[in-house]
Amino acid sequence: MRLHNLKPKKGSKTRPRRVGRGIAAGQGASCGFGMRGQKSRSGTGTKPGFEGGQMPLYRRVPKLKHFTVINRRHYTIINVRRLASLPANTEVTLDSLMEVGIVTQNDGPLKILGDGELNVALTVKAAAFTGSAKEKIQAAGGTWEIV
Repeated sequence: MRLHNLKPKKGSKTRPRRVGRGIAAGQGASCGFGMRGQKSRSGTGTKPGFEGGQMPLYRRVPKLKHFTVINRRHYTIINVRRLASLPANTEVTLDSLMEVGIVTQNDGPLKILGDGELNVALTVKAAAFTGSAKEKIQAAGGTWEIV
């Protein structure tokens, strides 16, 4: 086999369509695009996703990231390290934290996050806890309870 012997397989190469060259060519006059309408005109047709002027699906459906949750839960959040200043065996609730001045305003139910260290045994009552916050409260000898 030599380079001058190479050629495409029989049937793999077809001649290009010669449109608009008369009725005998098979694609005369309207060139296979029909008589009238948007898709028979020259140039591109419609962009992908076009639905005839109706609001397209990609604009009706919220995207995966950054769309707002309709009924989002708002919590008053506080880290475990802020609870370390409380005396031992104290019952910690949102009201008690507001009295002490650790929390200044009520933004919703109390949620305890696990950032920081806790060395004091406390009884913590809150609406939600992170896993690390639960572990740190129990490791310090305290208890947690979901209200």
